[in-house]
Amino acid sequence: MFPTDLPRIIIAAMRGGSGKTVISVGIIAALARLGKTIAPFKKGPDYIDAGWLALSAGRPCYNLDNFLIPESKIMKSFFRHSRGCDIAVIEGNRGLFDGIDIAGKTSTAELAKLLHLPVILCLDCTKSTRSMAAIVLGCLKFDPEVQIKGVILNHVAGTRHQENIRKNIEFHCGIPVLGALPKLKKQNFPERHMGLIPTPEHSSGFDSVFDIADIVEKHVDLEAVEQVACSSGALKALDTVFEQDTQGAVKEAVADSPVIGILKDSAFQFYYPDNIEALQAAGASVTFISPFEDDISPDVDALYIGGGFPETHAELLAEKENFRKNLKIMAEKGLPIYAECGGLIYLGEKLVLKDKSYPMAGVLPLVFGLCKKPQGHGYTVIKVEGKNPFFEVGTEFRGHEFHYSNVIECPNEKGDMVFAMQRGLGIKDNRDGFIYKNVLATYTHIHALGTPVWAEAMVQRAREYKKTK
Repeated sequence: MFPTDLPRIIIAAMRGGSGKTVISVGIIAALARLGKTIAPFKKGPDYIDAGWLALSAGRPCYNLDNFLIPESKIMKSFFRHSRGCDIAVIEGNRGLFDGIDIAGKTSTAELAKLLHLPVILCLDCTKSTRSMAAIVLGCLKFDPEVQIKGVILNHVAGTRHQENIRKNIEFHCGIPVLGALPKLKKQNFPERHMGLIPTPEHSSGFDSVFDIADIVEKHVDLEAVEQVACSSGALKALDTVFEQDTQGAVKEAVADSPVIGILKDSAFQFYYPDNIEALQAAGASVTFISPFEDDISPDVDALYIGGGFPETHAELLAEKENFRKNLKIMAEKGLPIYAECGGLIYLGEKLVLKDKSYPMAGVLPLVFGLCKKPQGHGYTVIKVEGKNPFFEVGTEFRGHEFHYSNVIECPNEKGDMVFAMQRGLGIKDNRDGFIYKNVLATYTHIHALGTPVWAEAMVQRAREYKKTK
């Protein structure tokens, strides 16, 4: 067994929207200014927050999700991606103890216990004073194994408000208040749908990170934050984590490597770094494509179209007629295509927004609309019931869905959808995974560490298609 004493913290809160992403981004950026190398992580199935954390750290952010990923692989991922760093900063999700069952198995608290992470609790102090101490004390008593080591106050109204809360928490709870952020007059982190605007769509992303770093430097005791991180102690890891890690290593592309094209731009941006790395580890060469700038190269042997916000780019996507037509032609020829959420929409016939229709690629006979409230939101559990290019019949795997779009028109033939939803909503009638030739499109997002068969299948289908050309 190999111990590690890497300094590490997790930033948690009592609920979503408490400001933990802004505080996490600010702490990472401020520590990076001090010359620290930060390993950023995001707990939970999230792309947007992870993008901001990556931007602030200047390196990829990896997701640690204890529903999607087995615990042993979470540990391996954590150690692999924090090697050589000075400190690991993990942002939690939702409330500290929130999970999908009464035991809280998928909560931020359970991840903190798994990785022996000291917790810094971010508190939204709006219109509250002494009650904040009661909340913190309740957290300390609720699960004593969770090591809450400090508190950062957010949205304080002034010095008197701040000192009232600080004195009560430190007196009644015995843990330090590490900082207090005022109500921000200028908010550089606009929100959309329950989350921050993705960094590819936020033209002043670096400016926003610099601004919040300035605020954190002024209002948070960074030295105390580092002391909390250093209190994490040694964590024994699995031997295999520190051995030559061939399973997760990216293989060097060779001349006959299949090429997998990945649509990646401001419209299609939701990709876990682990998923792309898994394709490379399975032997593929990856190339990034944008419908706005490129065409699909004949050298491409498969396509991976992730999620994003095609609805905000509908007009521009519709204008790129040549790309759409070529995509459909290649799908008809049998090109393997795997699409998630926004990619599913793009493969449909059209997207209807406010009574105006925008043509999409037309690979699948689906018409989509957009709603004001989420139509699918949360973890999914899927059983594969029909033949498809990427999963064996009978396979069960986990994922997550989050979309405001809905299907306006869909064929009634359930045979076109090969996924049975054990948990989650899917496309229609608790079915997901629309199949056409070598195309499989789904509302569910997967994580390659939790569904390793996906990358192997993608690369194998790409190899087979390459031989036919």
